[in-house]
Amino acid sequence: MRASRLFSILTTLQARGLVTAPELAEACEVSVRTIYRDIDALAAAGVPVYADRGAEGGYRLLDGYRVRLNGLSQGEAEALFMAGLPGPAAALGLDAAMMAAQTKLMAALPESLRPNANRMQQRFHLDAPGWFGASEEPKHLRAIAAAVLRDGLIEIRYRSWKAEKRRRVAPLGLVLKGGNWYLAGLVDGSVRTYRVARVLDCTALDEAFARPADFDLATYWRASIERLEAELHPNEATVRLSPFGLKLFDVLAHPYVRARMQLAETADADGWRIATMPVGKTVWHAATELLRLGAEAEVLAPAELREKMTEMTGAMAARYADAQQRQVPKARRA
Repeated sequence: MRASRLFSILTTLQARGLVTAPELAEACEVSVRTIYRDIDALAAAGVPVYADRGAEGGYRLLDGYRVRLNGLSQGEAEALFMAGLPGPAAALGLDAAMMAAQTKLMAALPESLRPNANRMQQRFHLDAPGWFGASEEPKHLRAIAAAVLRDGLIEIRYRSWKAEKRRRVAPLGLVLKGGNWYLAGLVDGSVRTYRVARVLDCTALDEAFARPADFDLATYWRASIERLEAELHPNEATVRLSPFGLKLFDVLAHPYVRARMQLAETADADGWRIATMPVGKTVWHAATELLRLGAEAEVLAPAELREKMTEMTGAMAARYADAQQRQVPKARRA
């Protein structure tokens, strides 16, 4: 256990440069006192690790010192090869670089770990888009990715739902979700999200920007997704669901709604159960979401949503009835 932790400390220092003892303790899930002892053990073993004093100090390795990859565990080696995603890498123009890196990684691994790493590539594949959808291939993705990597400003012409706009953007990161690429960019002091497929023009500017030190892409994305889902489902409805309706709900409902649905423990004589769930921002949106469940759901509240369901299902029934009458062949005259 300690040997693995010492190697983890070494690789963390190599990857990040200056690291504090509390940061190492959190990464290794041990106490700061244990980290002090581990650092002393590394120094005693001849590893050139130094301490920088002061409020912004920490531990660092002597410049030029490198750790060999033969300290990887079996699970770590397998995880590295699971991270090689050919589709996204190709979209960013990095497919050749990824293949070269994997070849070098395979060569650096001990002989005993190579079969397992190769087995991971043969047995696991990531297909990012959802069912019945296709991956986007945005025209300006590679140009934006290049600007993200070099911290360079870009000017884009973007088509939103309402209009086309021009924006001067500091690109902070790219996210691939459900086969779609999204750009997190700093505009006028705030971070905003842009769907890359809606970028009509992109011009790389000969000007760099200072990346915010406290920005973390994964943290920003989680917070923005949670905020968006809450904004899209601000209201609540009480719905009666049949046994089959519950199965449909599990398949068709939005994950945000499914996670927050509260279901009554008891069912009525027909097996129907009452559920309380978040619904769309408008009555129309809420009704269209619940219509996916067909006759296996009945809205009990609020009253305006029940009325909208009555109105929409009535209009549908009348339309189909009219269509059926138009299709009845006329009787031939004698």
